[in-house]
This record gives sequence, structure tokens and C-alpha cells, in this order.
Amino acid sequence: MSSELAYIALLFALFVIPKALQRFRIPGAITSLLLGLAAARAGLFTGDPTLALLATLGITGLFLFAGLDVDAKDLRRGAALVAQHLVIQALLLAGVAWAIAAATGVDWRPATLVALALVTPSTGFILDSLQSFGLDADQRFWTRTKAVATELLALAVLFAVLQSTSAARFAGATAALLAVVVLIPLVMRAFAVAIAPWAPRSEFAFLVMLAVMAAFATRKLGVYYLVGAFLVGVAARRFRERLPAFSSDRLLHAVEVFASFFAPFYFFSAGAHLHPELLTLSSLAAGLVYLAAMIPLRVGLVAVHRKLALRERLGQARRVATALLPTLVFSLVLAEIVIERFEGVPPWLVGGIIPYALLNTMIPALTLGATASFEEVHLDVTVTEPEPQAALAAAPPAAGPGQPG
Repeated sequence: MSSELAYIALLFALFVIPKALQRFRIPGAITSLLLGLAAARAGLFTGDPTLALLATLGITGLFLFAGLDVDAKDLRRGAALVAQHLVIQALLLAGVAWAIAAATGVDWRPATLVALALVTPSTGFILDSLQSFGLDADQRFWTRTKAVATELLALAVLFAVLQSTSAARFAGATAALLAVVVLIPLVMRAFAVAIAPWAPRSEFAFLVMLAVMAAFATRKLGVYYLVGAFLVGVAARRFRERLPAFSSDRLLHAVEVFASFFAPFYFFSAGAHLHPELLTLSSLAAGLVYLAAMIPLRVGLVAVHRKLALRERLGQARRVATALLPTLVFSLVLAEIVIERFEGVPPWLVGGIIPYALLNTMIPALTLGATASFEEVHLDVTVTEPEPQAALAAAPPAAGPGQPG
């Protein structure tokens, strides 16, 4: 088969087959990943540079979209309860990492990364699928706030763990990352002054290219593409006063479409690059153990916290907790990092992350009454979600008004 026909077949497979299978409530991301796994076993697209570039655009788009959705007002509105949620997540992460290290004898660094893969919701995937989860406005608000806050914590932990081999390395990497953080707004300001007035509607192309460059910069720092793309999204959201187009609904929708188009290539590439030693019966058994242990724990912690903090009924609290379960993107990234960066880690320990991520990503589609789809595009982007008045009214006075649980 010629390369042109191969790419046409790939496009058909990634944009038609996942849609056809969504009637069975199978998320398109999982279908794309399994297609990539099948292609690799057939010897197709192995080491393909074009696919690698498309996959990079996919992961960059997902985390750029996640960064653009970080609203400082939402996080500040309930700072006390957001802090409580992060403390709970940090304790959960520490406990899971300790249990993994104690049970397997692996070093604390890979144990922490495996724990991150098990407890961190994939914000980009969740935000892109949120409208399809069947949640009301209150629940979507809290799901978005919790997912963003947890991912900020996870990215900080990821950076610290990967750069903690020595004090000098940590200091150097921190300085370099701070330089990236400072440089991004400066570049945006220069664009707003020197280019945007004479190049209308160029914000989208500029933002995507800046996200790609920042993603490659943070990849060189050893913290993968997602950190740079996420930082660009956060900076663009905070830059709205100088250049409102950076955080407009139109731009947010354009980035969502961009991520939705390229995300299938990322999942396909991730499936194609799964190491064979990770795909064993031992890995499947480990994944089922992870699922049996982590799903009740994660759902229970979020639901009980919401019940105590917001006096919410457990049935309603469980819906938010269930929407936060998918870990697919973060799990795939961290599994790849552990395999590439650490030696002596049992393959089944990392391999178990794969079935765990696949299965937990299907849970919202199966239990919330809707199909989660990373490629679903929401055309009605002008509708502003109402303030979560019901939850605000239910919150106890000590917690403060409007605080997310």
C-alpha cells in the first residue's frame, strides 16, 4: 500500500470507526488507542515521523485547552474548600505511593509516578467530554474546578519528582521553567502590540505555535510536552485584559476543535508505542487490582468530602466523583515516562496502568448515562453556565459562600 493510501485509511479509521462504536458507549479515545495497538502488531506506521508530529499536536492541543479553562476566579471563589480537596488528593497520592513502594520495593520516584497515574484525572479529556456526561450546571462547575486544581498539583509533583535526582539539577530545572513562565507572557505582550493590530484573527495560529514551542521546551527539561502547553493556556487566560481575544469563546472553541481533531492521532500513537512487555496477563491482573482498589477509594473520598463540606446528598456527590475518574491521558504519559526513565521497575506494575486507565475512562459513559468522547465538538459556545447557586446555598457558613467541594 502506498503511503498516501495508508494515510487515507488512517484518517478513515480514526474519524469513522470510533464514531460508529460510540453507540456502544465506547469512548473514541479508547477505540483510537486500540487501533494503534493493532496497527503496531501489523507492522504499520512504526517509527512514522508524520504520525509522531500529529500525536504531538494532539497532546499539545489537549493541554492547551485544559490551560485555557483555568479560571483564577473559580479557584479563588472557594479557596478554602479547593485547598481541602488538594490536601485530600495529596494525602491519597502519598498513601498510594507509599503502598506501591512498600509492596514492590521500587524507588520512591517511580512509585510516586505510578501513584500519580492512578489518582490524577485527565483534565483535558474530562473538559472535552464534560457536556456528554449528563451533568447539570452545578456539577459541571465543580467537576471542572476540581479537575483543574488537581492537575495543577499533579504537574507540580511531576516536575519535582523528575528533577529531584540532585539539588543542582532541581535548581537548574526550576530556573529554566521559571524562565519559560516569565517568557510566555512577554511573547504574548509583544504579539499584542506588534502583530495583532495588523493581523486580525491571527490569535489562534499564534497561540497554537506558542504552545508547541513551549511544549518542546518543557520536553527538553524532562517534564514532557504537557507542562509547556498547559502554561501557555493559563497565561493566555490571564492575558485577557490586554488581548481579550486570547480568552474569547471563539478562540476557546477553536482550540477545542483543534484538540478534537488531533487528539485521535495521539491516542493512536500511544497505542502503537505500547511496549510489548506491558501487555501481559500479569499487567491485566494488576490493572484489575488497581481498579478494584482505587475506584471506590477515589469516588468515596470526593463524595464524602462534598457531603461534609456542602451538605450534598451522596447520590449527587457521586456524580461529580464519577466524572473525575478518567485518567487516560495522564496515565499514558506517566506510563511512558516510567518505562523510559527508570530501570528495575516491574513491567506488570507499569503495565497495569493501561487496563486501569482504559476501564476507568469508560465508567462515566456507562454510569452517567452518556458517552464520553474526546472528539465531541460543542457548537453552542456562547452559553454561559449559571452560578452554582444550589451548591452555594447548601454550603455551611464556616466554609464560606461559593466554595467548591
